Amino acid sequence: MTIEQNPIKSSPLGVPIAIVIAGVLIVGAMYFGGGTRTSTTTPLLNPNDNRLQDATAAAATNNPFFDEVVKKVLPEQGFQSTITLGDSVLKLVENGVIDRAKFEAVYKDRGGLPAELRTVLDQPLDQPVLLTRENANYYVNLLWPLGLANAMSTNRDSPIAGKSLFNFASTGGWNLGKEENGGAYFNKFPIVPLTPEQEALVTKIAQNTYRPCCNNSTFFQDCNHGSALLGLLQLGASQGLAEDELYREALAFNAFWFPTNYLQTALYFKAVKNIDWENVDPKLALGKDYSTISGWSGTVAKEVASRGLVPQAQGGAGCRA
Repeated sequence: MTIEQNPIKSSPLGVPIAIVIAGVLIVGAMYFGGGTRTSTTTPLLNPNDNRLQDATAAAATNNPFFDEVVKKVLPEQGFQSTITLGDSVLKLVENGVIDRAKFEAVYKDRGGLPAELRTVLDQPLDQPVLLTRENANYYVNLLWPLGLANAMSTNRDSPIAGKSLFNFASTGGWNLGKEENGGAYFNKFPIVPLTPEQEALVTKIAQNTYRPCCNNSTFFQDCNHGSALLGLLQLGASQGLAEDELYREALAFNAFWFPTNYLQTALYFKAVKNIDWENVDPKLALGKDYSTISGWSGTVAKEVASRGLVPQAQGGAGCRA
């Protein structure tokens, strides 16, 4: 398949700062005002994206400072979430948001879904997610349609809920449903029912968390990762997680989806602020200063570059988007 690559800007270290969109590349994805992605052609999904593994392949750098950060941000054993998929994916299949044949075809050349997800299209999964370097990309594609299609009353105020609804990378980019354009599913089904209090919590956190591929909040789900993180928050809130727990989960998932960014962010906090990654406030790390492309490049990338904190063996790893 042909994949059109997203534009990249390079930091002084040679490490791109438009950075890793791990898991799914959008054909025809373009950047317009403020980092909003719109899709103008029929997009495809790329199941062969190994940039997360590439971004961590240099863990054995003989640089104890850097290697320790890798172990904390992207632990080899993975991140043990407390959130389960439950019957959410099953409901997505039942409502046509996920077309089984299309979805399975994406992974055919890779031997299908990982063992822990083999039954996800057929039955509920009540085992909490163990997010790893190997499966992180799969969870983007499972959570993306959930965040897109799950109904919340506050989505009436979503920045994508307008005339351009069908043109965003998160909507036009979702072509694995029965409909040709994922915009048809936006805010349509009660996949994960939320109480008014839970919905308010999800909306609050979504409006205050960001991703380092643009300057938009999770509530402005203009790309696959925005939709995926919104879906994760909805699942977590419905399962009773408190605000601080949801922020912790969101940061862990973002770190596995954007490894190059958050490895450098952890280096920044350790070297500049003398704060170990496990003690960094997730709400702060997910805010505008550290998780938007403009905030991250101006705060983290600039300081990390000036201090030479990234080993040369790591330069550019995982940054082929």
